[in-house]
Amino acid sequence: MKFINREKETDLLKETKSLSSEKLYSISIYGLRRVGKTRLILEFMCDKDIYFFVNKNKTARSLLDEYQETIRKKGILSEYESIGNWEDFFKILFERYTGTIAFDEFQNFLFVDKSVFGTLQKHIDLYENKKNLHLIFTGSTIGLIKSLFTDAKEPLHGRLKRQLHLKPMSFSNTGRMCAALDIKDTREIIKLYSVFGGFPRYYVSIEDENLKGKKFEQILEKFFFTENALFENEVMTILSLEFGKRCGVYYDILASIACGCTRISEIASNIGKKDTDIMRQLDELIHRFEIVSVEKQMTGSKKILYINHPLMNFWFRFFYKNLSDYKRRDIRLIEKIKKDFNNYMGLRFEYVCREFIAGCNMLPFTYEIMGREWGKIPGKPKGENQYEIDIVALNEATKQILFSECKWRENADAKKILNELKEKSKFVQWNNETRKEYFAIFAKSFREKIKEPDVMLFDLDDIGKLCC
Repeated sequence: MKFINREKETDLLKETKSLSSEKLYSISIYGLRRVGKTRLILEFMCDKDIYFFVNKNKTARSLLDEYQETIRKKGILSEYESIGNWEDFFKILFERYTGTIAFDEFQNFLFVDKSVFGTLQKHIDLYENKKNLHLIFTGSTIGLIKSLFTDAKEPLHGRLKRQLHLKPMSFSNTGRMCAALDIKDTREIIKLYSVFGGFPRYYVSIEDENLKGKKFEQILEKFFFTENALFENEVMTILSLEFGKRCGVYYDILASIACGCTRISEIASNIGKKDTDIMRQLDELIHRFEIVSVEKQMTGSKKILYINHPLMNFWFRFFYKNLSDYKRRDIRLIEKIKKDFNNYMGLRFEYVCREFIAGCNMLPFTYEIMGREWGKIPGKPKGENQYEIDIVALNEATKQILFSECKWRENADAKKILNELKEKSKFVQWNNETRKEYFAIFAKSFREKIKEPDVMLFDLDDIGKLCC
């Protein structure tokens, strides 16, 4: 597939290479698997540059032999020379070579030979002032790659000049990937984005499996529901590399969040533990592994948790608690998943709408922050005293605020939704006397496109323009 976007990331790599003309410059690129780290560096590198993949399944000797042949082909090592250890490897490499050197999946040296980190630290220090030496380290196991360079106990602590967190593609750029796959219907793009997010590898798989131009349901069938489906074990494979053998509680927490338990007390209760029993794992899921995010009320202090990786959210929502039935392809489970998917899309559609607001220039004001708002309705009995607004965007300086609802439905009744939204907006305590209010409604389509001052309606045709 054609390399799409990543202009900012490529420009950053060009900048760091330029800076290496004065002295050794090192950068790490980290991000979850399938986000496109390897493709990024290979697109950036030229033929003269050197790429090393750190295969954790090889012995240190075998990997060293492979690297020896790589630099021999580059003319760095003569035909009759050999390298006996990592000390000699880095000495020869740093002394004789100028250009970019990339170590892909760098954290895998933990499984091959941990002494590499200390040896590399020594040579980075010794050759600190060497010009035109540009080092790139990439890693998919976020917790490990971050700790290798930020933990004060690690040899490589402080040896990086820059870090780049490679994030998934935006919805608009995902739309461009879909267009390259002959998938241009906005409904289909939103469905794919709701499951696979902006992770390029999954869209490349659509091309690899000859699914270009196919409907979402056909792609989902091939990727998850057929025997030996391509991504049947994808989530467990990724997470096992992050969590190792201590995965049980992490999995239970993620399953609870995916099924609607968004507060710590709800999660703990759902898995039969005390709040304090899951705090360490939650902290790691948020800060170390960056799989779970915290969202704060727009105008309050309450917080909720959500899984920020769409495929993981989808898998834990539908498959994790039914693995036995899924493995034997129980038809009742598969039919239930297909039936429930439209309701699931109602929840995921909100994230697309947020990106639309962030990426369009159709709002009457420039917002400062955007998110979800919820709270209690005074005077209502328990069970009926909660309100929620899908999206609120505001500008504190100008006292302008946008209230928005997202409905994944055809022929939405805009008048009814607007009246309900205006009613809920009254409970939002924020500059009540002086604020200027705007309202927006998102839906697949509308029964009637009403026209009222300070009210905007966006359907799939409008959202589709973001993908152009």
